[in-house]
Amino acid sequence: MNDVSQTAPVAAVPPADAPTILVKIFGKDRPGITAGLFDTLAAFRVDVVDIEQVVTRGRIVLCALVTAPSPGLEGELRSTVHSWAESIGMEAEIISGTGDNRPRGEGRSHVTVLGRPLTAESTAATAALITNAGGNIDRIFRLAKYPVTAVEFAVSGAEPGVLRSVLSVEAAALGIDVAVVPAGLQRRAQRLVVMDVDSTVIQDEVIELFAAHAGCEAEVAAVTAAAMRGELDFEQSLHARVALLAGLDASVVDKVRSEVRLTPGARTLVRTLKRLGYQVGVVSGGFTQVTDDLKVRLGLDFAAANTLEVVDGRFTGKVVGPIVDRAGKARLLRAFAEQAGVPLSQTVAIGDGANDLDMLNAAGLGVAFNAKPVVRQAADTAVTVPFLDTVLYLLGITREEIEAADALDGVPTL
Repeated sequence: MNDVSQTAPVAAVPPADAPTILVKIFGKDRPGITAGLFDTLAAFRVDVVDIEQVVTRGRIVLCALVTAPSPGLEGELRSTVHSWAESIGMEAEIISGTGDNRPRGEGRSHVTVLGRPLTAESTAATAALITNAGGNIDRIFRLAKYPVTAVEFAVSGAEPGVLRSVLSVEAAALGIDVAVVPAGLQRRAQRLVVMDVDSTVIQDEVIELFAAHAGCEAEVAAVTAAAMRGELDFEQSLHARVALLAGLDASVVDKVRSEVRLTPGARTLVRTLKRLGYQVGVVSGGFTQVTDDLKVRLGLDFAAANTLEVVDGRFTGKVVGPIVDRAGKARLLRAFAEQAGVPLSQTVAIGDGANDLDMLNAAGLGVAFNAKPVVRQAADTAVTVPFLDTVLYLLGITREEIEAADALDGVPTL
């Protein structure tokens, strides 16, 4: 019996000194340009080495790097491509050279820049900072155009940690938010997101909502602000504030739940993450009387908070069970990750206050959301626009992807 094996031809990367041709087509976009170009090139039996295409405001730039045709045919290829481009009202530029693109350097990163607006000045400064840090910008594309402009730079040649430290220092002065994430599959593999609640998932401080019904809102608010700035021990401040609620009728819980205002983009963030297979949870120094309701409303996988003690239908001014404080939030992040079967390196934590710092530092990616200065300085990245779903851009998810999924499900993007 004859053993005959067949193998398909394998495309090889051209040697560094092998002749290649860069063909660039640009002009008004219309259907069929890409197919037309490669139909034209196919007659010369060239192989495709690389392709890039960008469409901006109806104008297309299409670049094709191909192997050189057989000897003596390059002139005919040039003439044919120019004639084809002219016939459809396009322009062509053809450049001879050798080899493939320059190899990308080590230390690859995704640098996401958020601006409202994103100015030419801040973009120039960001690009200069990347260059000064030893990085090369390999590719740029837009993630979103509203409610913020978000663009992503694919950068090589600089260590992510170096880039992050350089860019984070200048971001506030430039009026932008910058996030640096190492390139690789782990970016989209971050499969658990855990968020703070007060002033993150919601716009309110829950203790202050309860305090308003007890007539001590101003006193509680002052203590809350000092605790979030890290000026007071959280547990002591919690007990002090809760004590002021003693005697308040527990039926007020329903009123407080109705008063809670979700942060713009919160529903979109959770809905999109759940579609992508993420698990999502909240941890709060607030109270289960509110977080349990949020868990149901948003379809969360995890929720943990302090619990106000109720006796005979009234708050006692005490909390029951373990206190969810700064260390407790980090502990709960680890517990949620274990339950979800997700390593800490694949978790994202989002928060705004000093009691979120341990959680942000423990996560694979810590995001300071409209945070106090001490938190912005310590977190991996900061978001200063009031839209929680902008965190999706840090994960490389575009606005178009979000809206397309919403349209399929027939729900509005919020």
